[in-house]
Amino acid sequence: MANFFLYLTTVLVWGSSWLGVKYQLGVVDPGASLVYRFAISAAIMVGICVVTGRSLRFSRRQHGQMALQGLLLFCLNYSLIYSGTQYLTSGLVAVAFSTVSVMNIALGALFYGIPLKPRVVAGSIIGLLGIALVFWPELSAFDLSRSGTLGLLLALGGTLFAAFGMMTSGRNQKLGLPVIQTNAWGMIYGTGFLLLISLGRGIAFDFDPAPLYIGSLLFLAIFSTVIGFTCYLTLLGRIGPDRAAYASVLFPIVALALSTIFEGFEWTPLAAAGVALVLFGNALVLTKARPNVKATPAN
Repeated sequence: MANFFLYLTTVLVWGSSWLGVKYQLGVVDPGASLVYRFAISAAIMVGICVVTGRSLRFSRRQHGQMALQGLLLFCLNYSLIYSGTQYLTSGLVAVAFSTVSVMNIALGALFYGIPLKPRVVAGSIIGLLGIALVFWPELSAFDLSRSGTLGLLLALGGTLFAAFGMMTSGRNQKLGLPVIQTNAWGMIYGTGFLLLISLGRGIAFDFDPAPLYIGSLLFLAIFSTVIGFTCYLTLLGRIGPDRAAYASVLFPIVALALSTIFEGFEWTPLAAAGVALVLFGNALVLTKARPNVKATPAN
């Protein structure tokens, strides 16, 4: 699949997931909802591997690498993000998570020696400024109360684990581990870790039979997890963590569009300016600088 379609799918699917997460909170403990979500996703991924004849046999060392990816990307990341969403508005959590692009750039340079490209850095900063403008009413109303501070720390902590998980996936791909099978095992391990955490917390595994809960659960499991992560991690291996992570700067705009339809979000000049900055930053990151071509003097 072409990189453009991988990128577009990631943005649309993950941009829609924020609304799905909102519908998961309420009756069922977030920890239980995460176990249900990743158990379904893991089963689907294993089924895809079996149907397509992909081998699920790996060495003990490779299992360790996949378990680490599962712990970071499919357990700790979402555990903290779901917990943070209980204390913050979904828009503010989206703002916090959009910093994963900057985190990926920094971690890529720190651990893998990936050069910091000026256009990518500038585009990410412009995009983050745009996100801040879009959600400025929420940011300006945010106070440093105990619950608000806790929610912000949880959201940023989950984002940091996500960035480390993305770095781990990129490394696993460079070591020759295939994305589909690695995701399958990563989700299995992630589900196991989530189950252990939930049992340790003594949460009740209730279930909400409401169509909205079931529908959002299936959407998150199938589209946001199976399709979204397969597209994104494939993209990460192809174009690098810096440019791939910029999808996380753009998907809050999709979330904002859905909020306009389903939650009555009102557009303001400030929000429109923010969207323009995000789109400009996106174009700056995804387009390559033209090389300087010196004119050759005529003979």
